[in-house]
Amino acid sequence: MKDGFIRVGSASPKVRVADVEYNVNEIIRLSQEADEKKCSLLVFPELSITGYTCGDLFLQDQLQEAALTGLYDIAEASCELNVTIVVGLPYKFEGKLYNVAAVVSKGEVIGIVPKRFIPNYSEFYELRYFEAFEGEDETEDGIPFGNLVFRNETYEDFTFGIEICEDLWVADPPSVKAAVSGATIICNLSASDEVIGKRQYREKLVSMQSGRLICGYIYSDCGFGESTQDLVFAGHRMICENGSVINESECFGKPGVIYADLDLHRLAHDRLRNSFENSDEPLSIVYFDTEPETDLKITRKIASMPFVPEDIQVLSSRCEEIITMQAAGLAKRLSHINGRCAVVGLSGGLDSTLALIVTVHAFDMLDIPREGIIAVTMPGFGTTSRTKNNSVSLAEAYGVTLKTVDIKLAVRQHFEDIGQSEDDHDVTYENAQARERTQILMDIANKNNGIVIGTGDLSELALGWATYNGDHMSMYGVNSSIPKTLIRHLVSYEASKTTGELSSVLKDVVATPVSPELLPPDGNGEISQKTEDLVGPYELHDFFLYYFLRWGFKPSKIYRLANIAFEGRFSPEIIYKWEETFIRRFFNQQFKRSCLPDGPKVGTVTLSPRGDWRMPSDAVSKLWLDDLKSVL
Repeated sequence: MKDGFIRVGSASPKVRVADVEYNVNEIIRLSQEADEKKCSLLVFPELSITGYTCGDLFLQDQLQEAALTGLYDIAEASCELNVTIVVGLPYKFEGKLYNVAAVVSKGEVIGIVPKRFIPNYSEFYELRYFEAFEGEDETEDGIPFGNLVFRNETYEDFTFGIEICEDLWVADPPSVKAAVSGATIICNLSASDEVIGKRQYREKLVSMQSGRLICGYIYSDCGFGESTQDLVFAGHRMICENGSVINESECFGKPGVIYADLDLHRLAHDRLRNSFENSDEPLSIVYFDTEPETDLKITRKIASMPFVPEDIQVLSSRCEEIITMQAAGLAKRLSHINGRCAVVGLSGGLDSTLALIVTVHAFDMLDIPREGIIAVTMPGFGTTSRTKNNSVSLAEAYGVTLKTVDIKLAVRQHFEDIGQSEDDHDVTYENAQARERTQILMDIANKNNGIVIGTGDLSELALGWATYNGDHMSMYGVNSSIPKTLIRHLVSYEASKTTGELSSVLKDVVATPVSPELLPPDGNGEISQKTEDLVGPYELHDFFLYYFLRWGFKPSKIYRLANIAFEGRFSPEIIYKWEETFIRRFFNQQFKRSCLPDGPKVGTVTLSPRGDWRMPSDAVSKLWLDDLKSVL
């Protein structure tokens, strides 16, 4: 099981009601197909060996015996298969008939889990045939029977629990206890008939249960072939992971199997970060030895920009929410200090533009005149006419106070004071300009009884791409938890809500290359210092940051995912180069993050030393770099 990935399947075979031989053959056929597709866990619907709609035939010895024989036929057929199979059947235990799920692995029936909650309302009347299981775990013919979880002998994270249809719909589903007993996957064998609106509700129910339990959830519903005397079944299949639907079938589609690759390491890591415990006694564990594919070719989609929703409507809603959260954070700070002045260093780039947007929204929330916002443009040796003009246009369009301070003379004096040649474009040349700008902003804020609004973003903080005690410092950093790939969309969203000159200039800011503009322009007056040429594409760095910080993945796994996400756009060599850069810079630049200004958390990934990320400034990166080297 490489990197925690396993392939699972949800099956809805064509059935013939009470024709056990036919149903068993279909189950075996689909199990063989799943094995060929490197599937490690395959779930069939409720009572799949007999069909769910047998009615009073469930009470017939003939059907019960045939179902048990069919179960052992499936077990025999599984001898040569490397897939664990979960099937449903009626099963007599200690004189009572139960609706159960049987787990088959490597030629054996290794455990049987009975349904806990039996529906007996509306169209359901299962109590006519089946008992609700409330007893203790026991063994029948050497087979564990009761409330069980199943754990792989080699990979502890590959542990699954079972609930059957109605069990999920009650106030205290059995999956809760299975999850806190270690199950990272829940299998649901279901026979949920279709009525108007039920599919949407069912989808929310399954996905939310996978989210609250931080688990994978395999839902398998019976479909074509079940009796339509009174009901219709749609064969709805879903595979969810931690609140997201990874794969889903159409309702009333073709019988068969859907597959998805679950990331069990991701689930296990998230449980470590969250309150995930229970004082009750854990469920009994049954071990199985199915060997997951060691080098699975991952089929699930890996988004190249994990911070940016792909759905346009979701993205717009997210942008509105984020800008509002940023503005609310700043509004609270201004309200607390009775502040009516905020100073923003406006460069004409993405970060400072977003900071200005947020400040404007905060002032509007508090009904403070926008004239109290002082936008300061500070042209230096690298400033181009494009960014300077955009700064002026933004300030005018938003109706804020604009102040221009040319820093070149002051910086030249500083160079003379410290013996720095203006022709030597080293780090001192760059940082002297950044610190001069910060000093100007701080002093203007003091002069006007205001505060300096920080512009630095999350991506820059991760890479340490900021001048210590320069643009690194402010009184409140509104962009501190916003990654660069998302900032572009936030500014674009603001442009879409405005008109005229403001909309035009915002769109031009979005189209401007990312640059600190600390080195002189090229011969055509264009930006010569492009950040992504120096530290690498922010798309890649934000991808590395997300999986490193949010999920704690090894660099080798992040590299593997990046090659899938960016296939055809970045070569493996380029991905390796910039991931190595990311690791080195992330560790080496922690000292800048240890003393960050206050700023609002708006997403799950942040680097505040007071909140989500506590790391010593002298931690060593060798373990992570060695792991990355293992991919070569």
